[in-house]
Amino acid sequence: MLVSVETALADFKAGKFVIIVDDEDRENEGDLAIAAELVTPEAVNFMATHGRGLICVAMTGAMLDRLHIPLMVPPTHNRSGFGTNFTLSVEARRGVTTGISAPDRAHTIRVLVDPHSTPADVVMPGHVFPLRARDGGVLERRGQTEASVDLARLAGLTPAGVICEVMREDGTMARLPDLMAFAETYGINIVTVEALAAYRRQQNGAGQAVGAALQVTQAVQAGQPAPVTRISTSRLPTRYGEFIASVYHDQQGKEHLALCMGEMTRGDAPLVRLHSECLTGDVLGSVRCDCGLQLQMAMQRIANAGRGVLLYLRQEGRGIGLGNKIHAYALQDTGMDTVEANCSLGFPPDARSYEVAAAMLHDLGVAHLRLMTNNPDKISGLEVYGIRVVERVPHEVVVPTEADHYMHVKAQKMGHLLHFPAPLSPGGAEVVELSPDATRNPELSEGYPYCCLRHDRPHRVAKTG
Repeated sequence: MLVSVETALADFKAGKFVIIVDDEDRENEGDLAIAAELVTPEAVNFMATHGRGLICVAMTGAMLDRLHIPLMVPPTHNRSGFGTNFTLSVEARRGVTTGISAPDRAHTIRVLVDPHSTPADVVMPGHVFPLRARDGGVLERRGQTEASVDLARLAGLTPAGVICEVMREDGTMARLPDLMAFAETYGINIVTVEALAAYRRQQNGAGQAVGAALQVTQAVQAGQPAPVTRISTSRLPTRYGEFIASVYHDQQGKEHLALCMGEMTRGDAPLVRLHSECLTGDVLGSVRCDCGLQLQMAMQRIANAGRGVLLYLRQEGRGIGLGNKIHAYALQDTGMDTVEANCSLGFPPDARSYEVAAAMLHDLGVAHLRLMTNNPDKISGLEVYGIRVVERVPHEVVVPTEADHYMHVKAQKMGHLLHFPAPLSPGGAEVVELSPDATRNPELSEGYPYCCLRHDRPHRVAKTG
């Protein structure tokens, strides 16, 4: 039966199974799940004989890094439809025979979650399949991997869970009606990822979420690497004014840039922009997207305010990398939109995480901010790491005709908060022409649906009330 998160947590803490059901618009499947530190050979055998799916152990990135267990493929090469982060398969170095038996797999799982285990205690490959959960849990990724880790953590246990898909006897996936019957037969409660996400959001609203700064401090104290390390700082004069540029190095070897203007330790919330790298738009002037225009407008707005932060994050192509982005462009030229192209290549529509951004902000002393964005995911992506967004500042620009379809897809399929001008035709909204001076300055463009930063030509836009 479907139960509350509180009941599921009690089951998890008691070493009982729960079935985790994900969203209908995702895989719409159910996984048997049990706390990893309480797993038994009998539990593994039940999963193998009754669940019938692949038995995996979901773990935090910190736990996997401590054991030196790498991802099966780098994030930029992950073609999984839902971004599942498989690592190399593993086995306990000692205490197993063939490795595949239920007792052997249970032993390997217990070794993985033992805080005293070291890299010398595991070998690769093996018969147990770890999964690397996103640090933000179900608030960052709505999957059973993150849900099982969240359940374990919220139950006060080691943040790791053993999961296995439930399949029907004919080998097809069990859906909710099948899962309800399965649960009744074996006396197992069902909890949904949606309910767990709502529970966590409620906790965050009550101030019980652990901030990224605390997570970083705890990681360092435990001898684990922090999400980012500041490696250099210098002043950077620009056409918009002088910024302080700081470069951060993350655990994947990427370098991210923070541009700061003004004093960050003041009490009021500074203006902040998270900008994902876009070589084609930021540097080459591509008219396929609005990235370059947004970057320029963000710097101008911060300069106008006299205070703020721009984070330039190495997340080319919404996290899929330059080569894959150009491949996606080629698919778009055949008629696909940006979301369809990403999915066709095996990527999610948006593969970005904001853990690095949150860690950079904490290092800069920014705990609450006014975020320039049209993307609600950036707000939740920061808040899950303890950054409080006190205001969303719309960040819309006039785009060339080439990018019109792209902008509509971002609004319709990705939930971006965009407003589109009326068609430029008789009987519609008033049509005006903005001069290059007006489009250069967001303040002069107030009252229009977008603020344009292109300097090379005027734009015809529909004025709104």
